[in-house]
Amino acid sequence: MRAVRTVLGDVPGEELGVCDAHDHLFFASPRLPGEELDDAAAARAELTAFRERGGGAVVQWTPYGLGRRAADLPGLSRETGVHVVAATGLHQDVHYDEDTLAALRGRAADVFVAELTQGIGTSGVRAGLIKVAGGFHALDAHARWTMSAAAEAHRATGAPIAVHLELGTGALDVLDLLCGESGVPAERVILGHLNRSPDPVTHRQAAASGCWLAFDGPSRAHHATDWRMPDAVRDLAEAGFGDRLLLGGDTTTAAARSVDGGPGMPYLLRRVVPRLTLAVGEELVRRVLTENPARAFAVDWR
Repeated sequence: MRAVRTVLGDVPGEELGVCDAHDHLFFASPRLPGEELDDAAAARAELTAFRERGGGAVVQWTPYGLGRRAADLPGLSRETGVHVVAATGLHQDVHYDEDTLAALRGRAADVFVAELTQGIGTSGVRAGLIKVAGGFHALDAHARWTMSAAAEAHRATGAPIAVHLELGTGALDVLDLLCGESGVPAERVILGHLNRSPDPVTHRQAAASGCWLAFDGPSRAHHATDWRMPDAVRDLAEAGFGDRLLLGGDTTTAAARSVDGGPGMPYLLRRVVPRLTLAVGEELVRRVLTENPARAFAVDWR
């Protein structure tokens, strides 16, 4: 039976409820000095605020080596009543020092599999997805290495692969590599940040493969992509791809948390959902928040 692998164990997808399909409770990168998400009390408050808006689940895309604090996640999930899914995988190489990456050469897939099936470090918390990342309109050697390792780990476990698209670009290159060269079924691939590159042709081409398209997080620079996002979602729905869409908040810095004055996780339900409802209707938004993530993250685990 398919199940979503949460930090408290495997659950049926329908138990997730309203799902923030891409966010971060903890995240720390040398690329963002001073903006680390590393406060457990703030994470608890953020989850509570999300729950009070009707949220039921959060999928944390923080991968290996970026401050996941896996051992803290079960307690936060229990205390707030919000399902939490953790990630393994690797981000872009700029987020790591050379020694960290060198230590994973030749064994990245094994590490991913171990974190999916045995647990992250000594925490006993198993990851429920593999996070990787592309570059701006291209895939460099690091992206190809990590995606190949992710594909190998998928074949061993069945885990979904979530992909950070840099500014929303490179979707078709990612699909060529993961689904074409590496043979990962498209239904196991989740493309993130499609809202950051509102190209309807590419969106439809990607959706036609059978993968998932995630629209996740308001722009940090008030780009026009914010107000174009509802149109992009409506275009995909009208093209028959409403059952391939996901929504998320993608909170990556302390300043972006709602408890620190930013939009945070509640913004998804407080502002994005009403705006999308005007564009595509309440029923589709409900399915995008509940039924779609239940299918996207549920796996016949091996």
